[in-house]
Formats: sequence, structure tokens, C-alpha cells
Amino acid sequence: MNISTERPAKGQNGYVMLLVLLAVAVIGFLIVSNGIPADGSSKATKIMFVLSLIGSILTLLLVSAGFYMIQPNQAAVVTLFGAYAGTDRTEGLRWVWPWMMRKKVSARVNNIISERLKVNDLRGNPIEIASNVVWRVEDTAQATFDVDDYKEFVHVQIEAAIRTVGARYAYDDIEDDEITLRAHPEVVNKELREELNDRLDVAGIEVDEVGLTHLAYAPEIAGAMLRRQQAEAVIAARTKLVMGAVSMVEMALVKLGEDKIVELDDERKAAMVSNLMVVLCGDKEAHPVVNAGTLYQ
Repeated sequence: MNISTERPAKGQNGYVMLLVLLAVAVIGFLIVSNGIPADGSSKATKIMFVLSLIGSILTLLLVSAGFYMIQPNQAAVVTLFGAYAGTDRTEGLRWVWPWMMRKKVSARVNNIISERLKVNDLRGNPIEIASNVVWRVEDTAQATFDVDDYKEFVHVQIEAAIRTVGARYAYDDIEDDEITLRAHPEVVNKELREELNDRLDVAGIEVDEVGLTHLAYAPEIAGAMLRRQQAEAVIAARTKLVMGAVSMVEMALVKLGEDKIVELDDERKAAMVSNLMVVLCGDKEAHPVVNAGTLYQ
């Protein structure tokens, strides 16, 4: 396929051509106002009058058919008998020859929120994912001639890119320190933007921003995965709690030994460690029992 490349079109200032149009209209009015030559006039005079009148009308139609307007952030793709003649991005009233076709293309920023797609993540779990894509036309020639319908092309490629990137990562993983869809949205959004730019480059489309708008497990496994997440969260919390309790018990034993507050044998240290671990790691508030006897009774 021949890749098109945008280039400037040779359009004219429409306001100048508007003055030409008015001048032609005035000339035509003067010709008509002078009236049709009398019957006694020469044949050459009559022919000259007819030709002048026809020429004024044709010039008026020719000039008036070449006008078009371009709004801010808009472009006009100009073709001459099917061949690409350039793109006009100059704002305001413009003019080209009437036989040159003009097709307007918006260069404004577009926003698309994709549908919720069901995708299998890296671990094979079905998830629902949707994204918001901000894009614009960068090369009007490619968008017009290299793809059949660039807007439909963008929609299809967004779906394909979401499925591709969504399958590269797991939805979530507490145990391993790896990139996941839920925990690292900035990484996923950046990769999705690069994937879309690669896919849409053939259509002259530039993607400025991508962000996930919906991310969740599919309904058929949502309940089971929620219980799994809850179990993993409980295990992680318990692990943190036990590590903190061990550190506190160790600090207490070291402090008692350094300050020589009390000397404990191994059996008493084991009992103290057991009691402290029960107090620090228990789910419910501990109720201490006061020992009124000696340490060994």
C-alpha cells in the first residue's frame, strides 16, 4: 500500500476572491444595464454583447463555486480528479478551483470511552476492562486515504489493544511483587497508549492519553476471587502482626536483661514469650491473671 503524507494545499485567500466575485457581478450588472443593442446595431455589436454577458455569468458561477470555510482545528483535504493535491489548514474563508474537491477533516481532540470487554488476564482469570482514550488526527492524508473509515478504525483498534495489554498482566497478586492491572495503573496506561499509537500510526492518528475507567473480575468468578482477596489480606495482616509482636518481645527481653530488672531462666523466658505473644497477637482483648505468690508458684 502506498503510504500518504500530508502536504500543504495551494488554496487562495477567500476574501480576495470575494472581491473578484463582486467585481464580476458589477461588470455583469453594467452590461445588462446598458441594454440589448438595438435592431439597427451591427452584428458584431450584438455578438460582443452576448459573449460578454455569457462570460460574466460563467465567471460568476466559476468563482462562487470555489469558496469554502475552515474553522479552528479543522482541515480541508483537496483532491484534483482523484489525486491528492494537499491539505489546507488555514482558518477562515478559502478558495480553490471548483473542479478541485474538498473534504473537511476535524483535527480536534476526540474522546472515546470503550465498552466493557471481557478479557482473560495473565493467569487466565476472566476480567472486565474498559478505558478512556483521547485521540486526534495528526496526518489528514493518512486518515483520509490510507484507511476506509478512520473513526471506525480507531474503535476497532482500541478494543484490540485493550485485549492485548490486558492479557499481559495479572489482575492482582498480593504474594508476588509484580506489575498488575490493579496495582500499577500508570504502567498499564502507558503501555496501552504506546500500543495504540503503534496500531493507529497507519491512519495518521495520535493518542494523547489513555486511562482505565473500569477494571473488575467477571461476574462468574467475582465472589470466589473476593474471598481469595480477603484471605490473602488476612494472611498479610497476620504476618505483619506476628513480625511486630516478635520484635516487641525481643526488645522486652533485651531491655530486662540490660537493665538487670529481673533475671529469668529459660523456662520463665519461654512462659513470658508465650504470654506476650498471646496478648499481642490475640483477636480479643486479653484478661490478665494476677499472681499473688512467687514467680515460680
